[in-house]
Amino acid sequence: MEKRPMRSRIFRTCVILATAVPAFAAPKECDRACLKSTLDQYLNAVIQHDPAAAPLFVGFRQTENAVVVRPGTGVWKTVTALGKLQRRYLDPVSGQAGYFGTVEEQGEPAIVTVRLKVEDRKITEAEWFLVHKGDPGLNGPPAPGQNAGNFFDPDNVTAHPPPDRIVPKDSRTSREALIAITNSYFDGITTHDGSLIMAHPGCTRVENGNTVTGRPAGGRGRGPAPEAAAAPGAVTDCTSGLATINIQNVAARRYPIVDEEAGVVLAIAVFLRKPGTPTRRNAFSEWFVIDNSKIRSIYSAMFYPPPEAPVPNWPPYEGNWPLPPTLAAPPAAPNR
Repeated sequence: MEKRPMRSRIFRTCVILATAVPAFAAPKECDRACLKSTLDQYLNAVIQHDPAAAPLFVGFRQTENAVVVRPGTGVWKTVTALGKLQRRYLDPVSGQAGYFGTVEEQGEPAIVTVRLKVEDRKITEAEWFLVHKGDPGLNGPPAPGQNAGNFFDPDNVTAHPPPDRIVPKDSRTSREALIAITNSYFDGITTHDGSLIMAHPGCTRVENGNTVTGRPAGGRGRGPAPEAAAAPGAVTDCTSGLATINIQNVAARRYPIVDEEAGVVLAIAVFLRKPGTPTRRNAFSEWFVIDNSKIRSIYSAMFYPPPEAPVPNWPPYEGNWPLPPTLAAPPAAPNR
C-alpha cells in the first residue's frame, strides 16, 4: 500500500484544524479621524438628549464630577449646546478623545473637560469635569454675600483659548517626553520646588477660566485669591509659589490623552491637602500645552468634592483618601 508523504498529511491536518477553530475578528482600530467623528457623534447625542444616537458600549460608564450617571440622565438632560470655545484632542495610541471648552447647560455657561475611551469603535467610558458659577471652592460653598468659592470665568478662557494647531512633524516631542514633561509639574508641586518643572519662563495657568498667573503676587484678579503666591512684588508663572502651597500629594495621576500632533497632554489627578487642614481636595483635569519640550500653558477644569465623596472614581483610586473619621463608627469598647 502506497504511503502518503508525511508533509502532505501534516498540511492536511493543519487545514482541518484551521477550519475547525472559530475565527475571532481583530479589534477595529480607531485613528484620528475615527476618534474625532466618534467624539462629535457623542457630543451631538448629548445635546439631542438621545443616548441611542451615540455608539455606546453595552457596559458604557459615565461620570460627572466623579459621580456615576445613567445614560439619559445628568448632562444628557441639561446640556443643550456647545459653547464658543471648542477644542478637541485625539490619541489613537490610547484610543481616547477629549473636549475642552464651554457648553450651554440649562441656559447658563459651563466650562468642561470631556474624556472618551473608544474600543472596537464603541464608546466604553465618558468622564466629565463640569465647572459652574457658584460651585464650592477650596473652603466649600460660598458664604452668603460673598463671591463664589471657586474660580469661574468662561469669557476669559474663550478670549484666551488653548492654541488650535498641528505641530510640524519635525518639531514634535515624543509621546514619552510629553508625559514626562507634564509629570514634572506635579513633581514640582509635591516637592514644593518649582525649579523641577520643565516650563518656559512666564508659563501661564488658567484655572476654571480664570488666569492665575502673569500678575503681581497678591494682586487682585477675577475670582478669589490663588492657593499659593510668590514673593511680594514678584510676577507669577506656573512654577511660582510652590514653597507654601497647601498640597501634600498629587494622587491618582493619569495621562489618558497625549495628542502628539497638537503637543497637548491631558492630566487627571487629585490634589490632597496637608493633614489636619480643612481645605477641600481638588479633583482636576489639566490640559498641558507643550512647546519645544517645555510647558507653555495649562488649562484646568476642576472641582472641589466634599470629604466623603469618592474621587476620582476611576482607577487608580488612591485619591479617595483621607476620608473624614466621622464616616467610620468608633470601635466598640472591649468586654470586661
